Amino acid sequence: MLTAFAALAAVGGSVSAAPAAHFSQVTYRAIDPPAAKPGNYRNPVLPGFHPDPSIVKVGADFYLVTSTFGWFPGLPVFHSTDLVNWKLVSHAISRPGMVDLTGMGVVADALYAPAITFHKGTFYILNTCVRCGGNFYVTATDPKGPWSDPVWMDFEGIDPSLFVDEDGRGWVVNNGLPKGEILYEGHRAIWIQEFDVATGKLFGPRTQLVDGGVHPEDKPIWAEGPHVYKHEGWYYLMPAEGGTADRHSQTIYRSRKPDGPYEAGPFNPILTQRDLPPGRPDRVEATGHADLVKLDDGTWWGVFLATRPFADQDTLLGRETWLLPVRWVDGWPRFLDEGAPVPLEAAKPKLPQGPVADWSRWTERFDAPLSPEWLRMRNPSAEQWFAIDGGLTLVAGSDAASSKGQPHFLGRRLRHPSAEYTARFSFTPEEAGDFAGLLAIMDESSFIAAGIELGGDRTRQLVLRSRASADEEANGAVVATAALPAGGEIDLRLVIDKGAAAVSWRPAGRGAWRDLASGVSVRHMASMNSGLFTGVTVGPYAYSAD
Repeated sequence: MLTAFAALAAVGGSVSAAPAAHFSQVTYRAIDPPAAKPGNYRNPVLPGFHPDPSIVKVGADFYLVTSTFGWFPGLPVFHSTDLVNWKLVSHAISRPGMVDLTGMGVVADALYAPAITFHKGTFYILNTCVRCGGNFYVTATDPKGPWSDPVWMDFEGIDPSLFVDEDGRGWVVNNGLPKGEILYEGHRAIWIQEFDVATGKLFGPRTQLVDGGVHPEDKPIWAEGPHVYKHEGWYYLMPAEGGTADRHSQTIYRSRKPDGPYEAGPFNPILTQRDLPPGRPDRVEATGHADLVKLDDGTWWGVFLATRPFADQDTLLGRETWLLPVRWVDGWPRFLDEGAPVPLEAAKPKLPQGPVADWSRWTERFDAPLSPEWLRMRNPSAEQWFAIDGGLTLVAGSDAASSKGQPHFLGRRLRHPSAEYTARFSFTPEEAGDFAGLLAIMDESSFIAAGIELGGDRTRQLVLRSRASADEEANGAVVATAALPAGGEIDLRLVIDKGAAAVSWRPAGRGAWRDLASGVSVRHMASMNSGLFTGVTVGPYAYSAD
């Protein structure tokens, strides 16, 4: 095997003089995942944080995109032929220079709420880079990419989506500030403006379609994520409202013209769980931010985000992508009747079975090329800090997981309420505080890290650290330690079971597992405590204290 520095030099870039960890493999296994009955599917169809789904049908193929905030690469594009099994085929933001994520929070900033559209051979994804550029779109003739550099659009607000009418006229609809006075926190409006598909330019007046929400007298908050559809001569406007927590909902309006005026439907919201009893079994919460698609047989389906709390509103999985059939009732679409819970299992769409997507287990031996499922924080730096060389060589970095710099971390989404990660790796720390192992992170203030660290007494030890707020030590407080042999590989196991974690280890491939800690609370990493938008990501991490 090449040395760490030789391997990194072979792929280009400069490296600093820091110790390196070598991971020969990382595995993931869901613990007791439920299985669907024949002919059924299980929700969510994209488990783990995949919020704000948007979908488009092109021939017999479906394509879907979700938000990524401060994670890179951004805006994953998925393909399916049956709406149930999805395969990652590209990222719309995949080159470091496309957007500048420098200094962005991995939860609160950057790439919000993409919307995908197809028109005359071109795919469009409209998006907002919050605090990093504003609204833009990217295009591709093949959803596998490459996607174009962003084309920036000058208008106020977020959550843009593109609707192209049968006559070829394009319209961009989005969330924005209301006309006149802002009456309360979260008071927003839905706006529309014409878009010249040929030139890619907005033109003409901007028209306010919705002020506040369905019932303005109730002061509805955060009207957002709008889409426009045409059905049987009517234009339907479907925004979310109520915020993206337990009050989230999906609403519907219609008009005879794309730019209104729109009337609210007689049954609203058309999707919510906010009025259901909190103690119900198999709770699904925070439903909303939906998008619709019509099948060739005339049936309609919708994708939307929702959460699976393990207690209160707490989940480590963030907002996931769900699927349900949509009924038309007296000329209006509806996901669920009032008081109906979101089913965790339902009958599949009447479509040919696609390749099965099994999210319940994977093994990464770090063979080239690296799986596209791996994420980094923010833009890649010019420094080449990892290499695939018969495993993963990961140079320890000076930015801690708590920073908004470039921590040397590669992570994949936690996808199940209970799951186990194991890593086989070696690391020889050089300075007190040098660390390498597994990091499970929600955001800069909420994470745990288990791995090999050099103690102040110059002994090599296994350490579990936890950070629960921005006021705590940058690397997290020490929860547990154990002495380690002087060198060689170890197997490290991290089990996350809803709101608790356990860590154990053994010499690589030898003997019984040795407990380091169990019953460690990780509720501080729940999305309700960390900005709501994303979920926990887990993977190899290396930090240099020098």
